[in-house]
Amino acid sequence: MADGRKLRRWGLMSLVRPTRSVLVLGTAILVVTWLSVRANGSNAAQTPDASPGADQAHTAETADVEAAMHAIQGASIRADMGFLADDLLEGRGAATRGHEIAAKFMASQFEAMGLQPGGDHGSFFQVVPLRSIRVDEAKTSFTMIRDGKEQALVSRQDYIAAPDPSRKETSVEASVVFVGYGVSAPELGYDDYQGVDVKGKIVAFTSGAPPSFETSLRAHHSDDEMKLADAADRGAVGILELYDPVLEEIYSFKEQVRDLAFPQLRWLDPQGKPNDYAPEVLGGGFLSLDGVQKLLEGSGHTSEEIFAAAKAGKPRSFVLPIRMRIHTMTELEDVHSPNVVAKLPGSDPKLRDEYVVYTAHLDHLGIGEAVKGDTIYNGALDNASGSADLLEIARAFTQLPRRPRRSVLLVAVTGEEAGLLGSDYFSRFPTVPKDSMVANINMDEDLMLWPLEDLIVYGADHSSLGSVAEQAAKRLHLQLSPDTQPEQVFFIRSDQYSFVKQGVPAIAASAGMKSSSAQEIDKYWEEHIYHQPQDDMTQSFNLEAGAAYARFNFLCGYIVAQASPRPTWNEKDFFGEQYGRKAK
Repeated sequence: MADGRKLRRWGLMSLVRPTRSVLVLGTAILVVTWLSVRANGSNAAQTPDASPGADQAHTAETADVEAAMHAIQGASIRADMGFLADDLLEGRGAATRGHEIAAKFMASQFEAMGLQPGGDHGSFFQVVPLRSIRVDEAKTSFTMIRDGKEQALVSRQDYIAAPDPSRKETSVEASVVFVGYGVSAPELGYDDYQGVDVKGKIVAFTSGAPPSFETSLRAHHSDDEMKLADAADRGAVGILELYDPVLEEIYSFKEQVRDLAFPQLRWLDPQGKPNDYAPEVLGGGFLSLDGVQKLLEGSGHTSEEIFAAAKAGKPRSFVLPIRMRIHTMTELEDVHSPNVVAKLPGSDPKLRDEYVVYTAHLDHLGIGEAVKGDTIYNGALDNASGSADLLEIARAFTQLPRRPRRSVLLVAVTGEEAGLLGSDYFSRFPTVPKDSMVANINMDEDLMLWPLEDLIVYGADHSSLGSVAEQAAKRLHLQLSPDTQPEQVFFIRSDQYSFVKQGVPAIAASAGMKSSSAQEIDKYWEEHIYHQPQDDMTQSFNLEAGAAYARFNFLCGYIVAQASPRPTWNEKDFFGEQYGRKAK
């Protein structure tokens, strides 16, 4: 997602599918239609769009690179998007038939370009084992016990229960401790757990992290995985995330209830263990704003007070005068979904065993609750656009008369919408040696809705890839802008974060909003189209902006592939020191 607007989803998707005969016939018609559009796009590519600039004083690009870059055309991007975002692919939900069709389409295109298979067993696919989990709401309950009196909370109104990814039934009853943000970062002089005993207790915390943290660190410490691990390490037996006004604005409780129609998934390691799993934690979930008020009754604290303190970065931890009983029943099903992996071998004998890894998530949400009569969440911009860019960038590389010095790996990942699953799995269990991955360039939402003047490049402040982004932006006459919405914690909400956690320097660019008109368009899109069925091909796209975004990413990867030194973390960078050793 160019803007990284991802939060973890809960629930299991109910699929309303056409019959197989209808799907086969429809897919055949769709392929023919796509081939026609694709051919028209290819013809259009013979007359390149206006040059993004002729200033090459500080660049090392040759005429061949220039030609390859300008072979990336908006019409071709739109053609690929049109196939991937068609209704017949049913929203490309991970582990569904629609996503399988999309994966085979990507593989066929990579193969047609002459790229080598980069997946398992000489194929273009890396199969990701997944577990689909959903709560049996009729058999699940949250009960507060105050002064010996029990108060049952109401599912989908006061709370949403979190399913257990390994056990069908769990129960826990314990006292509750409020621990601010639930963040432990002593290296930053901050620890919500300092002086608080949570062993054998249920911890409650607000979303997010202290606003005083640098943007990427704020995002990192907002991650649910971090908070779960911190709580489990201190002996907590349950977790409650409290909805606050900030989260309510970003991803409302009502929207989260709606999204229970989609699956919650976890990947499974070779031993069958789910990712981000803490077996010590026996129950938990989200409390709505109404649920938070009920939780705080009789505590001497109000929701307005704790939210104001959190906004000021000064929440106080305290014990609540209640016990909470959580009983959870979970339905489990093991499924699978592929990452699609293609390889372009490098030309340098010394560097060809190192890889620049491009990623874009191929999945979207699938079929869900109807919005304006439409149940198919097509995901045109999120993220058929990034997947189409991945194909265009691959084509650009194959048009170079001489391959880049380093090898290039192109990975269309699955399960991003369910928690960055495909990229997390690939970065941990790559199909190439782990230490051979020198950089990741991620593309999520080529938000081609306004003229592209500037870019926000998440992760650029942490490694030498920041210099690479500056070179590419200067070459294309684009400006780089800072993150203007740090509360959205974009840095952790798309697939580049998976590589960062494995010690691989990574960046993800987003279309900037330098102009007021761009800001207005983005605000409308976020409120009315993002993660709705209306994110489809009926939108009005600025194809030159889409092509410019793809060219920027192509150029970033090319610069890294050509440079003799591999990218490095900045000196004393938090992510380099925390995770850089994993890549060695």
